[in-house]
Amino acid sequence: MPGQVFITGASGFIGRALAARYRRDGWAVRGVDFQADPDWDVVAGDIRSPDTWRKHVAGSDLVLHTAAIVSMVAPVEDAWAVNCQGTRRMLEIARDEQVGRLLHFSSIAAYGFDFPPDVDETYPLRPWGNSYVDTKIASEHTVLSAHAAGEVACTVIRPGDVYGPGSRAWLVEPLKMMKAGQFMLPDAARSVFSPVYIDDLVDGIVQAAASPRAAGQVFNLTGGVGVSCETFFGHHWRWLGKPGAPRSLPAAVAEALAGVGGCLMKLIGRPTEMGRGTVQLLARRATYSIEKARSLLGYAPQVDLDRGMEQSEAWVRAQGLLER
Repeated sequence: MPGQVFITGASGFIGRALAARYRRDGWAVRGVDFQADPDWDVVAGDIRSPDTWRKHVAGSDLVLHTAAIVSMVAPVEDAWAVNCQGTRRMLEIARDEQVGRLLHFSSIAAYGFDFPPDVDETYPLRPWGNSYVDTKIASEHTVLSAHAAGEVACTVIRPGDVYGPGSRAWLVEPLKMMKAGQFMLPDAARSVFSPVYIDDLVDGIVQAAASPRAAGQVFNLTGGVGVSCETFFGHHWRWLGKPGAPRSLPAAVAEALAGVGGCLMKLIGRPTEMGRGTVQLLARRATYSIEKARSLLGYAPQVDLDRGMEQSEAWVRAQGLLER
């Protein structure tokens, strides 16, 4: 039965897709993001300072906590303040407002950069010295501790490499870098990308939020198939009319160049995701199991890569992102 849902990071790629889906399903949807958007019932606020917006959570049956610093190069202090301390504050609000369930958005990046093929949710996590990876691990611990203490029923979602219309990370930014001649892949033919189309991810989230069996659980939500980075980003390359394939370098060389390039860009004041962590993420050699989500939730991705890329291409063309 529809109720009220509150979304943090409500104007982001995933947050906006969730808001649209829950509204279609008849829910009252509210949210918070850095800028207000009255048309979507989004108030302005910072996850680190909830006093100005916490009253908007009142009456919510469900909280979808997507707000995070999503960056492989963010300073650890900033990532900790948002991804960990901000998460703890959201848990306290959900507890005080007696929210029925909180879904916390972690990431498959919590597994780090080296893990067994078809890794599942039982695999132990370890710090990697990367601010995004390490704070996602810590935030999961914070959420599951609150669940175990009976503060609020929680579920942790580890989305795969989420793409589709509106994706900044896997559509907009790669295209910008390709046009600028700055795009490179580590061992492109052998590195593994684990895409999940945004509509499939939203389906899995709705299933997890509605399932009593999902409380206290962690779920990988990907498209269920790994592809090479060469295959995934080759679509972008062709959209731009470029011949051949994106430039590929040995992983060690790419990591070293990205580290130096990232430092230079920082020195001249130009923000970039270029860095060792980004290269390490793109150099993964394995993908992730979704068998737990299949069996407990009935999760079944519907959009294969060809169809997802067709819809993504239509969006980037409509946005003028392929113009020289």
